[in-house]
Amino acid sequence: MSELLRAVILGVIQGLTEFLPVSSSGHLELAKYFLGDTSLAEESMMMTVILHFATALSTVVILRKEVAEIFKGLFQFSWNEQSRFSLKIILSMVPAALVGVFLEDKIDDLFNHQILLVSICLLVTGLLLFMANRSQRTGKDVTFGNALMVGLSQAVAILPGISRSGATISTSVLLGIDRERAARFSFLMVVPLIFGKIAKDLLDGALVSSALPSGAMLAGFGAAFVTGLIACTWMIKLVKNSKLVYFSIYCFVVAAVVIIFYLA
Repeated sequence: MSELLRAVILGVIQGLTEFLPVSSSGHLELAKYFLGDTSLAEESMMMTVILHFATALSTVVILRKEVAEIFKGLFQFSWNEQSRFSLKIILSMVPAALVGVFLEDKIDDLFNHQILLVSICLLVTGLLLFMANRSQRTGKDVTFGNALMVGLSQAVAILPGISRSGATISTSVLLGIDRERAARFSFLMVVPLIFGKIAKDLLDGALVSSALPSGAMLAGFGAAFVTGLIACTWMIKLVKNSKLVYFSIYCFVVAAVVIIFYLA
């Protein structure tokens, strides 16, 4: 299979699974494994970062009004609803940012065809989604305490197979936050982290030194961006309408199939 086609397939997988609560990183690792991707851990992680960057941009496009409010809140220098929301987003980023800074090398090693780890983490994701689907509906907004708890879930979701959107949305719903607000907050809180990761890699020269073909990177980026636009809009509606149990079942089935394949 050509590098270009492999990149497009990975881009479509990323675009769908970044927003659908089934773990984009886990599915990318499984796809790389079954597609026979023999990239080094650094190159594999670089493609993952590029694809995440594409879906972060698609989030900005779909939630552009919320993104504008965040920036407005940061530079108003007054204590109002917009500034409080901006601070909640920043607070939610702290746990994952600390994990990324201090455990970066260990994290990179996890993105190296660890399909058994991915399967176990998918089971955890499925359980979280199942519990969230059974929780009662409430109309609560995100508090600062909630933002920190959801941020801790995002930090744990660095593990491949733990869905970032699944973990953060499930945590939010279990905390009693309104489902649509939970989905929007979940998608917004990851955007600064992705942009920060890209900026760090640019400063470190990681993107420039990558051995990945530029055409493949662009193809993967484009596929992830377009698919992400569709999946982001779709997922907000699904969460609002309490459809999480279907993704829970999906995670259980995929995990079981991969574990059987691994042990066979």
